[in-house]
Amino acid sequence: MTATLALPGTFGLGLARGGAELRQFFRNKEQVVFTFSLPAVLMILLGSILDGPTGQPGVSAGQLLAAGMIGSGIVSTSFNSVGIGMAADREMGALKRLHGTPMPPASYFIGKMIMVAVTSVAQTVLMAAVAMLLFGLQLPSDPVKWLTLVWVLLLGIVSCTLLGISISSLTRTATGTVAVVQLVYLVLQFISGVFVTPITHLPKIMVDIASFFPLKWICQGFRSVFLPADAATQEMAGSWELPMVALVLVAWCVAGLVLARLTFRWTNEKP
Repeated sequence: MTATLALPGTFGLGLARGGAELRQFFRNKEQVVFTFSLPAVLMILLGSILDGPTGQPGVSAGQLLAAGMIGSGIVSTSFNSVGIGMAADREMGALKRLHGTPMPPASYFIGKMIMVAVTSVAQTVLMAAVAMLLFGLQLPSDPVKWLTLVWVLLLGIVSCTLLGISISSLTRTATGTVAVVQLVYLVLQFISGVFVTPITHLPKIMVDIASFFPLKWICQGFRSVFLPADAATQEMAGSWELPMVALVLVAWCVAGLVLARLTFRWTNEKP
């Protein structure tokens, strides 16, 4: 009798795909440099320009900006990179070739999340180190804050990666996707209190709109980790609202999964 080898399960295929995604990412030196340098350079430039006292003694505008931009960097490595990268892969036919393999969409999604998780952790470490050197940001000493860092990071990665997968199908060209993704990301950075600190300086209507999307809550979660408890007075609600942060991000994980599964396609060809 001839023995038949069972194919790996969905998760096993996802792990294998994650390894391939990481190798592909780190072989592209230009992409690596751009992905890691842009958020850090923006933080250095804006932090140096806008740094100054705030309404909270002991917390500078540079520290508020840096803590928020660490969270914003996670969105850059997930939503932006995944959305643009997938659109380019689809346009070049790379996804069509993958469609000819036994890999289901779920495994492909897992592979993307593994790649984003590794790059997001590296991005967080890099930006935190820069913020500590230039703006006096301090690492948390409370284990509860480290736990908050982990769950905000994980929920941010999952939700924004799935949304990146979804938005990659919005246009039929990589150029169109770049324009849409960058516009959405730039607008959300302004109205979510990333570039304008503290967030209370923004019109309430802008913050209300931003509150529907993950970026505002990811940045708020990161500020709760890196800033002292009294800095919560700089938030619109006067507190970190961590239960709401978790609720919104979990909701976007669910919504993102539904959207990704409904919109994902291997090719740009019309059915």
